[in-house]
Amino acid sequence: MIQSRTLRVDYGMTTSVVYVVGTELNVNPSRGAPPSSKFFSVKASPNVNFTVHSVDSEIDMIPPPPLPGICTPPPSRIPLRRLPRIIHLHPIYVIENSVLSITMSSASEEENDSKLSISYYDENQVKLEEAVVHLTAVEISLDVDADRDGVVEKNNPNKGSWKWGPNGHGAILLVNCDCERTYWKRPDLEQRLISEASDIEDMSLMVLRTRGPAKLPEGYKLTMHISQGDGETIRVYRFKKGAKPDHDTEGLAEYPLFLDSAALSSEVPYSGGAAEMKFYVEGLKFLDKDFDGLITINLSLLKPISKDVPETPIFTDKVVFKVAPWIMTPNILQPEEVFVCSTSDNSTFLEQMKNFVQKSGCHLRICSNYVSRGDRWIQDEMEFGYIDSPHQQFPVVLDSPRNRGLVDFPLHELLGPDFGYVTRVPGRKDVSSLDSFGNLDVSPPVTVNGKNYPLGRIVLGVAFPTATGGRSMTKVVQDFLRAQKVQEPIALFTDWLLVGHVDEFMTFVPAPGRKGFRLLLASPDAAYKLFKGLQKDGHGQAKLFEGVEGEKPVTVDEVLSNDSLLTQNKYAQSCIDWNRDVLKRELGLVDEDIIDVPILFRPWEDAAKPRAVAYYPDMVNMIVLGKNLGIPKPFGPKVNGRCALEAEMCSLLEGLGLSCTFIDDFTSYHQGQGEVHCGSNVRRQWFAFKWWNLEM
Repeated sequence: MIQSRTLRVDYGMTTSVVYVVGTELNVNPSRGAPPSSKFFSVKASPNVNFTVHSVDSEIDMIPPPPLPGICTPPPSRIPLRRLPRIIHLHPIYVIENSVLSITMSSASEEENDSKLSISYYDENQVKLEEAVVHLTAVEISLDVDADRDGVVEKNNPNKGSWKWGPNGHGAILLVNCDCERTYWKRPDLEQRLISEASDIEDMSLMVLRTRGPAKLPEGYKLTMHISQGDGETIRVYRFKKGAKPDHDTEGLAEYPLFLDSAALSSEVPYSGGAAEMKFYVEGLKFLDKDFDGLITINLSLLKPISKDVPETPIFTDKVVFKVAPWIMTPNILQPEEVFVCSTSDNSTFLEQMKNFVQKSGCHLRICSNYVSRGDRWIQDEMEFGYIDSPHQQFPVVLDSPRNRGLVDFPLHELLGPDFGYVTRVPGRKDVSSLDSFGNLDVSPPVTVNGKNYPLGRIVLGVAFPTATGGRSMTKVVQDFLRAQKVQEPIALFTDWLLVGHVDEFMTFVPAPGRKGFRLLLASPDAAYKLFKGLQKDGHGQAKLFEGVEGEKPVTVDEVLSNDSLLTQNKYAQSCIDWNRDVLKRELGLVDEDIIDVPILFRPWEDAAKPRAVAYYPDMVNMIVLGKNLGIPKPFGPKVNGRCALEAEMCSLLEGLGLSCTFIDDFTSYHQGQGEVHCGSNVRRQWFAFKWWNLEM
């Protein structure tokens, strides 16, 4: 929509006006007319276009063509009862209810180089007075990458709004949460000045393009401004080529800070001629409950009134940015780097993990015991994701609020150039085991009731809806995850477990056909079915935990005759079934998409409330590296020299093209109520799909 503004003129006076190309000036001739005026005519320089129309007539008619040699407006629709009268070879218009609209098609080369005059006449068409307008035209365009192709195009008509979808528009802004430094590391957004030129790559380019005379008329000026709210979420830097260092600042002189919360408005130098000025916009805040990510930057041309009053805006251009969300990566995406901890008692686990990761073609990164301070649960400490824009992408680790031995690992060991960091800090009393990120997962892409989730859906664990005093993932983390929008979270009931993590009873694995994956769910029913089959086939004396140091072997018959264990697993199955129904509904799954994995749970006697842990190593709690699965070795009953539980897992999964590797985590992880997945973490490739193409 064309910006228009009212221009007041007075007879017997000359008015100097700055006109912005692409806008419209509207003059009401009657307001500046001398007494007894009835008619007016208009003359203008060749590059000034004007039309005259009535504000109240519903009957229009095209006026007669212009006479030769007379500068007249292009054909326009003039009210029938307002037809021009030709006097002295000029079109004469009735003053009453007429409006004069003025435009110019190009910028001026000099100040006041264009002219428009309005002549006033009495009822006998005798000229009374004249009002003169001197025009200086300028082109002003504040530009961003509104069509998301990596190029800042000129004056995109959609630059001032945001729209989702492949046919959408609006510029994208990254939170500058990586760190260019290698010592005393903190996210770059915590520094007000740019200390490394490479930091510019993480910011969004914004270009001010101007064209016009060598200087603006006296008193006119350009200002860039943001709201107080947006000042808390962005900073804007101006590029000044060849600027010399200032001894009072530590930042790069070529990139001075231009706008932030302390300076919501700054004057923009006008260069004259055809000029471009580059600005770089830095995101400071991720999407959250109180922030939808939309930011507006304004550029205004101000007109002087007098020394005693402020300037007034006569033109404003604006651009809108959307802050990029933090995106999780599901198991079906290819792995790039695997993380595990080295502890005093996990050498067997570590050796087997090395072999497994090497077979999968990934890089293994081992966190030393000195760095982890004895904390082996690296999955619980952090979750890998990324942020993406047309001009830059990099991984971002989400640091959990659990804050145990690995508390400094994400910040000190991962944060760096093009590797970002984000966290959410609740009150300490609000943190529970459910705030560890074994309680956080994300599904592969799904379609549910016609709605597409091409980036999958986040899965997290909370207390049962009717429970009182139950544990849930802390609100600040849930609010953060929900605010990202692009992976709408699903809440499952996990408080029935001692540790309370979703990875204790579910995981996703890649698989051909159908949806491209299968959901694995722990199933006590499947375990009892398997053990009853072994008993029926005469293997009731086969032993679980055989050969495990410090663990008493238990026969299949003993398992099946343990009534308290059966009661616990009926409850566990009911909890899993409740979650199964939620997952089917929220992910658009059917039973054929789900594989039941034989897992038993036992009660944890020392818990304040009845809660469960895995009876033997929980095979669902696995690491997925492409088609290779690193599964906790269950130490189940052996039949003909082979573990029946391992054989069942291979039977369930190898037909899907998956390779099962069983890793001994019994003493180093299982006995601490965790498994392979809890003791590892994976950074994966990103989605090819671009989040801004989502239909929202």
